[in-house]
Amino acid sequence: MSKPIIVDIPHQLGAAEARRRIEQGFATFAAQVGGSAVANVRHVWNDGQMTFSFVALGQSITGAVDVQDTLARLEVTLPGILGLMAEAIRGRVETQGRLLLK
Repeated sequence: MSKPIIVDIPHQLGAAEARRRIEQGFATFAAQVGGSAVANVRHVWNDGQMTFSFVALGQSITGAVDVQDTLARLEVTLPGILGLMAEAIRGRVETQGRLLLK
């Protein structure tokens, strides 16, 4: 069963700078996980929304980040066994997101 995670991260950067930092953070994530248990990392921007997908531990993970002038909202769907770790993953995502948009 899938488990959605929603994280709202307020910021004072404006949409363009928040998008730039999210793009840079996602590129860093993709580079760091290359060759590990994470594969097929993809993302695409459509206006102020980035949709992404990757495979971790054999499970497909999908999500989106909506970037506004003062808020970034991340929605991730964790399938199967990863859903059992949703709260731990949510906490880590929120911490990293706040650092990225600080």
